[in-house]
Amino acid sequence: MKSNFEALGVSGALAAKLAEHGIEEPSPVQQEAIPLVLEGRDVIARSQTGTGKTLAYLLPILQSINPELKATQKLVLAPSQELAMQIVREAQRYMEDEVGVLGLIGGAAVKRQIEKLREHPRLVVGTPGRVRELIALKKLKMHNISTIVVDEVDQIFQLGDAGEVNRIIDSAMRDRQLVFLSATINGDIRAMAGREMKNPAEVGIEPERVTAAGLEHYYFVCEERDKVDTLRRIVRQYNPRKAIVFVNVTDTIGELEAKLNHLGLKTAALYGDADKVTRATVLSQFRADKLKLLVATDVAARGLDIEGLDMVIHFDPATDSEHYIHRAGRTGRMGRQGTVISIVTERERFIVRKFSRDIGEEIHERILRNGMVAEPGSASVRRPAPAKRKPEAARPAAPAADKGMKEASRPAAAAADSGIKQARPAARKGGQAQNGTKSKSERERDRKNKGAPRWLKEKGRQPE
Repeated sequence: MKSNFEALGVSGALAAKLAEHGIEEPSPVQQEAIPLVLEGRDVIARSQTGTGKTLAYLLPILQSINPELKATQKLVLAPSQELAMQIVREAQRYMEDEVGVLGLIGGAAVKRQIEKLREHPRLVVGTPGRVRELIALKKLKMHNISTIVVDEVDQIFQLGDAGEVNRIIDSAMRDRQLVFLSATINGDIRAMAGREMKNPAEVGIEPERVTAAGLEHYYFVCEERDKVDTLRRIVRQYNPRKAIVFVNVTDTIGELEAKLNHLGLKTAALYGDADKVTRATVLSQFRADKLKLLVATDVAARGLDIEGLDMVIHFDPATDSEHYIHRAGRTGRMGRQGTVISIVTERERFIVRKFSRDIGEEIHERILRNGMVAEPGSASVRRPAPAKRKPEAARPAAPAADKGMKEASRPAAAAADSGIKQARPAARKGGQAQNGTKSKSERERDRKNKGAPRWLKEKGRQPE
């Protein structure tokens, strides 16, 4: 393997700019993909999210741009606005001043974008819907575009934008270069590649591994009603710098956000249909560590690259393995460590087992016990609650027994106080014969007390 960018064919100027930003050694996917893209080959690159795929295609296409040709020459398609703008920022960091880059995303003013297109940006990065709209308006010229890159192509299919991508590719020249990048490659992606690509080179970095190597996968089991409290305890125990909490239903986001804030965890929600200003504000606060948790759906969080994100929490289980992979890919990027946690009910255990098989990774169960995270086992899986309830149930009987003992001891105490020994109370008044018959004095007293109130009879039997 080649250990530096220049050995891969990257120009000295670009390698120097990479070094300025602390990037000196290419990642495995960059080592595989960069020479192929520089050759002009069609490429399918499969690699885990967060392994440096962006630079794997961005460096060679930036190097192959002709600054003398005043026309758009390269096009990158991304599934979300956030990912598109991240690619724009990355390109601006390394490209030469005379080479322009433009982001074309939905939600922004189309007139402003048309004005910018008149300046002939050499590189355009956009979402499929807006790019297709500008092509239809004949504002984005495709006849000089020599390379089309489709990033996170599997997510584009999930969003239903595959038709737009097909039409964009068809509007370009037949000899254009195509590069597909994705964490997963399914049948639909291979079918599109078969139609549109010429003898594609397939790059697969650890094809048996679909999530980053630095990730740890855990799950916790609880009742549905206890999920919020379990989430709170998990965050308190692991104490991540910040974490994304994934939910499946948009209607539950606001309620969960309010509960977490009430519990003292600084939380904001990211809605898929939120306007551009609101999304930008929330993400800015999250990136600046002003928020601990970001609650989002899969659609709202697509393409997010948050520096310092060391935990992803599935408050609701992912709908399938691909969604699990993309959620997990928000953390542990570029070789960093990350933690992926799922909160499931007893009935949802089978989902975790399925994901574990599909992604080829062990998802370990953990429990919260005595204020700590522990591994379940023969001792630790026993609930401490029953052991605590036993003495609580015995306590009411104990006072009753004590009371009975005290009451039983009162005659003896009274007898001791009056100087009469318990051993011979009956002997003072004639006593009671050892055979159980009453003495003459007792029979006389009973005759006189006949018909008297019970309390008086009882009083008469007390020792004198």
